[in-house]
Amino acid sequence: MNLIFETSVLGRGCSILPECDVPVPVLPKNFCRENAPRLPQLSENDISRHYTALARRTHGVNNGFYPLGSCTMKYNPKINEEMAAQAGFTAIHPLQPEHTVQGAMEVLYQAERALCEITGMDAMTFQPAAGAHGEFTGLLLIKAYHKHRGDLKRTKIIIPDSAHGTNPASATMAGFTVISIPSQEDGCVDLEKLKAAVGEDTAGLMLTNPNTVGLFDKNILEITKIVHDAGGLNYYDGANLNAVMGVSRPGDMGFDVVHLNLHKTFSTPHGGGGPGSGPVGCKSLLAPFLPGPVVKKQQEQYHFETPEHSIGRVKAFYGNFTVVVKALSYILTLGAEGIREAAQNAVLNANYMMKKLGDLYTMAYEERCMHEFVMSLEPLKKETGISAMDIAKGLLDNGIHPPTMYFPLIVHEALMVEPTETESKETLDEAIEVFRSLYQTAKTDPQALHDAPHHTPVRRLDEVGAARNPKLHYSF
Repeated sequence: MNLIFETSVLGRGCSILPECDVPVPVLPKNFCRENAPRLPQLSENDISRHYTALARRTHGVNNGFYPLGSCTMKYNPKINEEMAAQAGFTAIHPLQPEHTVQGAMEVLYQAERALCEITGMDAMTFQPAAGAHGEFTGLLLIKAYHKHRGDLKRTKIIIPDSAHGTNPASATMAGFTVISIPSQEDGCVDLEKLKAAVGEDTAGLMLTNPNTVGLFDKNILEITKIVHDAGGLNYYDGANLNAVMGVSRPGDMGFDVVHLNLHKTFSTPHGGGGPGSGPVGCKSLLAPFLPGPVVKKQQEQYHFETPEHSIGRVKAFYGNFTVVVKALSYILTLGAEGIREAAQNAVLNANYMMKKLGDLYTMAYEERCMHEFVMSLEPLKKETGISAMDIAKGLLDNGIHPPTMYFPLIVHEALMVEPTETESKETLDEAIEVFRSLYQTAKTDPQALHDAPHHTPVRRLDEVGAARNPKLHYSF
């Protein structure tokens, strides 16, 4: 397939935008570029065919099974898209007077109340644009809390070695020193190592529960108590909330602040660069530091307020608002029982696949998993030379998006599989048969997997070469 620049023909074009009906300002020359941008020149037909061809080459949940671990790539009901597309939500301006956008403000207020109930938090901001942005915001709240109390010695954030990579990155960006603690053989936090790590310089702990190997830490209440007893706060990475929403709440586990991925857990098409939404909820002790403004209700009217000790805005206006509309539509459609059932079915699907594959593949942890499970291809690689990468490439030939590879780092040759609640038993059975077939191919014809994929638009790429010598722009 040609790049759009290669399809371009000089002088070709189309008029797809209406004529401007307002005066066009003339920019000062010092704000203008010296040369016109080298934009491709195509007809509307060319453009339509180009993007249709791209869509045919893109794999999404509408194409087939998409078991990407810790990312919850699930089908999202189209009614939520329809709700967010209503003119009352899309044709408003963030600078309108409050009395003219009461409906939109009610959406933010209701979504806050619902998500606080689900997470066990007291207040929430919708400004963060994604999960990692939410992590950064939550850590700034912790930092502001300690600073406001004059406790400036608390400069360290404790993070397990199984954490998402964004955790230590966010903590470092927020100005903290990261202290990594090892996991036990069962994949959970090592309590003795945690006790040795906490002290007067502990600002907090960042933790995902269920964790990145798909296990709910049985010692979670003791973990959060150890940190609290040392004077620190507990941060909950909500990436894996899909496994426990409606069943258990981070606030009841002892967490003080949490970020959510609305674009994963609460129905927004996820991927392709966004838009995302990573709202941050917190207990009342951190609420005065939230980014402002936040929506408050007085009698039957909604208005904006900025918390007393706000850390300031982390994004323009109120976050990606229509993503919040989709999330609220999802929550109201499912209700309390539906939210819980979604989590339970996600756990059921994961354990079903894990059980059906456990006689062939080596499971990193044998106990019952939550929404995802991790396989180690290390024994298979030692026996046949077939790696996690080879199995992933083989899945592509079977119309399945590969699971997360080589993560978490504490599992060698890892494949992390998350079969979400929106997948049927028939789909899971088909995927199980593909995994079993690839295992047999590894035993009988390993070269076929070394050469996979065989039937995709692009064959196996040179990942090392691409990483070391990336081509990031088109050479005219």
